[in-house]
Amino acid sequence: MTAPIDFWFSIGSPYTFLAVMRLPGIAEKAGVEVRWRPFNAHALQIEANDVPFADKPLKADYMWRDIERRAAKFGLPVRLPIPYPLPEMEQANRVAVLAAGEGWCPAYAIATYRRWFADREPSGSEPNLSESIKEAGQDPARVLEQANSGAAARALEAATGEAKEIGIFGSPSFVADGELFWGPDRLEDAIEWQHNLDRGNPG
Repeated sequence: MTAPIDFWFSIGSPYTFLAVMRLPGIAEKAGVEVRWRPFNAHALQIEANDVPFADKPLKADYMWRDIERRAAKFGLPVRLPIPYPLPEMEQANRVAVLAAGEGWCPAYAIATYRRWFADREPSGSEPNLSESIKEAGQDPARVLEQANSGAAARALEAATGEAKEIGIFGSPSFVADGELFWGPDRLEDAIEWQHNLDRGNPG
């Protein structure tokens, strides 16, 4: 087993769909442990005055077509158009931070992205929110009470601050032994980097 790779992701990022849905299978096949690290990418983008696709219709059109093409390549269900941006993105990520701490983050993230992209139910809003929590084997009433607390908000803020400190600026990002890889198509690169390190051949 290689050293863990940190998967930094923010629910609300469309391209993150491609990473979330493929990551468990690829990581298992490669024999890599992955730590799911939710954060608030939107907060960092606002701070940097770099909100993707805002007032950029041509770029946005390309993004959706690109995601549609790549989803078809990987056999992932997509029914565009989907609600975007998410009205309750922070709530979706507060739940993700709680889930990461309790060990059910992958199941929640996969469920909420599938419902968003296949069923057109926005993540962070009902019915997606409660149904995704239940699909992850948790009680929605308990989870939502904790996720809407000040402690959960502070936990998300702390995770976002940590992401900023290590140089993360967007979602999805992968960090292998301190090396940053950004974008859904960089997952395999991060795994290869980690494997090379384990073999004593960095880079």
